Amino acid sequence: MTDRRRINGPPSDTRPAVFASSLKSTTGTASGRPQRQRQPNELRKIFLRTGLIPSASGSAYLEFEPSASLAAARSSPQSLIPPSSALKLACTVHGPKPLPRSATFSPNLVLTTHVKYAPFAARRRKGHVRDASERDLGVHLETALRGVVVAERWPKSGLDITITILEAEDDRWWGDAPDSHDAPWGMMNVLAGCITAASAAIADARIDCLDLVAGGVAALVSDESAEGEKSTPKLMLDTDPAEHRSILSACVVAYMPSRDEITEIWLKGDSSKVLLGPDDKRSGHDALIDGAVDAARGAHTVLAEAVRESAERFAGLATV
Repeated sequence: MTDRRRINGPPSDTRPAVFASSLKSTTGTASGRPQRQRQPNELRKIFLRTGLIPSASGSAYLEFEPSASLAAARSSPQSLIPPSSALKLACTVHGPKPLPRSATFSPNLVLTTHVKYAPFAARRRKGHVRDASERDLGVHLETALRGVVVAERWPKSGLDITITILEAEDDRWWGDAPDSHDAPWGMMNVLAGCITAASAAIADARIDCLDLVAGGVAALVSDESAEGEKSTPKLMLDTDPAEHRSILSACVVAYMPSRDEITEIWLKGDSSKVLLGPDDKRSGHDALIDGAVDAARGAHTVLAEAVRESAERFAGLATV
């Protein structure tokens, strides 16, 4: 029965009108693809700050520096849609706190991770209920952090880690065909950022850990020229999927530099038969893992500095 006391919305989803570009020629639209200005082993700058949410036991905010093409598009826009996006996310840690009486006895700390996209985080609007991709990110994040936290020091306790993604990485450039580049490459960058931010928030909550864990991403890229010819696959660190026409495979790792251990690894794509070149005798899988570890080492330097600032701020408050 229809509710007559209010105006009901449409029964199906509606999409607002989007004016994709103000350019009048297709060649101008094709030139709007962002181009990588960094070296293959050069990482984007990371902004990481802890202690931004006073109500939480620990918190962290992470943001990637936008690419040069995105910064130029924002300064002198030729299209209403930016060429690519930059990762922005916030992490909160609540606990350790006692488990409810209805819960079963646990001699170790019960870790719970919750990853949720904001409705406006991606080009395709997300719903309020977590979908399969968000649940997968939560499982990967829990696996990465479970090998870091010293869980036996908090029996019968729980730790809740919540990550809100304010802006996510794109899976492809918006000008590409929908079925040409739809693999979830952007999710791998999101997972690497979640791992780094969660490690900073856990350290800000003063929870004992074996080491700081950082996330890193590497990908094998074979970009096509304007004539459609594919180039030799190259190993790229910290890739932005919108900057490349063809990504063959990618890898994300959660790495602890002090212990030289990997707590989580996620490989996507087929890189077993990829030949990098005559000078590199490594297989595609080995090159991807080594590149992701190198990217994680670079993110660890920012993570260690943010944790050091958090410790100094905590020591200053304790003396007061």
